[in-house]
Amino acid sequence: MLSKRIQSSLFLAALTTLGIFNKWFFIIFIVVLTMGGLYEFFYLIRKKGIPIYSYIGIFIGAAIPVSIFTRFELTKNWELLFIVIGFLLLLLLQFLRGDNRNAIVGISTTLFGILYVSWFFSFLVKIRFLVPDDGGLKLLAFIIAVTKAGDIGALLIGRKIGKHALLSNVSPNKTIEGWAASLIFGGLTALVCWSFLPPALNYTLFQIFLIGVFFSAIGQLGDLSESMIKRDCDVKDSGKFLPGLGGILDIIDSLLFAAPAFYLYMSSALNTI
Repeated sequence: MLSKRIQSSLFLAALTTLGIFNKWFFIIFIVVLTMGGLYEFFYLIRKKGIPIYSYIGIFIGAAIPVSIFTRFELTKNWELLFIVIGFLLLLLLQFLRGDNRNAIVGISTTLFGILYVSWFFSFLVKIRFLVPDDGGLKLLAFIIAVTKAGDIGALLIGRKIGKHALLSNVSPNKTIEGWAASLIFGGLTALVCWSFLPPALNYTLFQIFLIGVFFSAIGQLGDLSESMIKRDCDVKDSGKFLPGLGGILDIIDSLLFAAPAFYLYMSSALNTI
């Protein structure tokens, strides 16, 4: 299992690196992960017997990152309009369905999937174009490196010496030791990648370390959230996208929370310069 996990991680790292440097592969990669993540999410929800509208949800979810990438904005925050349109389409489909049992749950869950997977994940596209030239690429590499380093730290140290459960009702395999290691790994990775941050921000090394710790913690919150969803649906992995790593949601869960938080933070920090 460890060998498969390492091979899959190296393959995923190569695709991610290619996506960072090639904008067309980047958006294709983002859309594929978004659609795959939504498919897995809706599959889990269907197992609970909730009547959701997965195809509409996947279509709208794929359109959100594409609209951001192409700068297709009739109004500010244009991607939110997709969510409004999606809500209206879901209502129309529900009217045509004729059976209103669990209608509120089905519509709400479909919209939640679009927000949780597509909208949150699309902030990676916003980060890539936040700073001109290659500044956005560096910011994208920074948050991915910090978040994934936190995941690796939690996995390695948690399995090695983890003894105290973090939140056993959410995920019995996650430990306090693993969580602490994720923060340290995230902080150290931020120090290694300090040159990726805009020089104008003029951060000290200690501040950069704290930034890494903070966003690694946000990433772990995303990991716990996905674990809660899987536990509710009584599954171990969201899918079988890559051997040893599980499904797409298992791969991107930490980024779903870290990316929006990092974008909002960097936007605010850069605007104060």
